[in-house]
Amino acid sequence: METEKIQKVLARAGYGSRREIERWIEQGRIEVNGQRARLGDRITSDDKVVVDGKPLAISTSQLVRVIVYHKPVGEVCTRSDPDGRPTIFDNLPVIKHGRWITVGRLDINTSGLLILTTDGALANKLMHPSSEIEREYAVRVLGEVSEQDIRQLKKGVELDDGPAHFDSIVDAGGQGSNHWYHVLLKEGRNREVRRIWEAIGITVSRLMRIRYGNIELTRELRSGKWQDLPLHKIKALYKLANLPLPEKIYQRNKTRNARRRG
Repeated sequence: METEKIQKVLARAGYGSRREIERWIEQGRIEVNGQRARLGDRITSDDKVVVDGKPLAISTSQLVRVIVYHKPVGEVCTRSDPDGRPTIFDNLPVIKHGRWITVGRLDINTSGLLILTTDGALANKLMHPSSEIEREYAVRVLGEVSEQDIRQLKKGVELDDGPAHFDSIVDAGGQGSNHWYHVLLKEGRNREVRRIWEAIGITVSRLMRIRYGNIELTRELRSGKWQDLPLHKIKALYKLANLPLPEKIYQRNKTRNARRRG
């Protein structure tokens, strides 16, 4: 039966990065079949793995799958919401093994591109600040934006959680309350795009993520729909993340879209 190191299996399942899981092992937080795990231990799908007393569902032969989802405004990115709001997971395909891991969340009032994968190592690498992977947003703002404002947004502003700036700002046209800009940044702090604009007194009235790394939101992918990412784009994504391509990658011959809510 196939065996793999604990940290590799748990990282791929999305429970944390390999380094984080190695620290958990050193801290004695992981048990395998009732015994404290040690660095270098290897496991199979039949082994019972527990972290902090909580059993985990694992697979050492996981089929990697990557999809893109066009998130509409009004959905949250949590698996369940105490207020009963719709979540993105209501519209996603059901998978028998593994779980969907979101690559960078979007808040309830932000729409656009979400990448989801069953490979936690890929998700962690794409989101980690050290990877400096570009996120591009289309932003509709209220109020006049001067050249001085543009320079300030590129230079940087001070937020509650530290300085932030846009790597580029492109005027996308429009007038009055329908003026659009395309902005680029290489990190994904909570509500960061909105907060950067608010720091100079400009209100964002609409926000949409249109690109994450080398994956773009296409016109064909309608709001509330998902698509499996084609193999050539999956390969490009792993190359961007500087990760080896998995042996087993899920592919459909025909794209299927999830049913839209309501």
